[in-house]
Amino acid sequence: MKAIVVHDGSEVSKGATSRSGVKRGVSIMDFILRIVAALFTLGGALAMGTTRETLPFATPFVKFRAEFNNIPTFVFFVISNSIACVYLVLSLALSFFHILRSTAVKSRILLVFFDTVIFGLLTTGASAAAAIVYVAHYGNSSANWFPFCQQYNNFCQRISGSLIGSFIAIVLFMILILLSAISINMEMG
Repeated sequence: MKAIVVHDGSEVSKGATSRSGVKRGVSIMDFILRIVAALFTLGGALAMGTTRETLPFATPFVKFRAEFNNIPTFVFFVISNSIACVYLVLSLALSFFHILRSTAVKSRILLVFFDTVIFGLLTTGASAAAAIVYVAHYGNSSANWFPFCQQYNNFCQRISGSLIGSFIAIVLFMILILLSAISINMEMG
């Protein structure tokens, strides 16, 4: 195996330099995916948090209005997406540190732990909201719950769109956790 001389006079094998390049590439991918996931969680929280619709046949005494905060599950969805977005923005600093120092292991283990916690929070918020959205679209004849999306069409389109953004962020979190695990494995092995 051919050795490469580094600036300080020490020799490094070609395999070590290519492994270092792969780790740096994984770190850059981690950084980019965190930015994209933060945008999707922010978009999901904003889309859900600003959703409201008033039906046009409201009278001066009675208004038929649907707002996201009428349903506690949607409030939890907005909170979980907001927490995930703030976490992702804060974790960008540590992710950038991993680009500069790709051999850091302890900070990657810490990041995997917090990524997993936030992944769980985001998954529970999106899953609970998805159950309510399903009932809103299709109803439940056993419980005599009728679908209300036929009347509140814009409301239902926005809440469905916010779920799509959140589920994309969930997939990105899975990829982030796998990337961190691969980086840790490369460093330890």
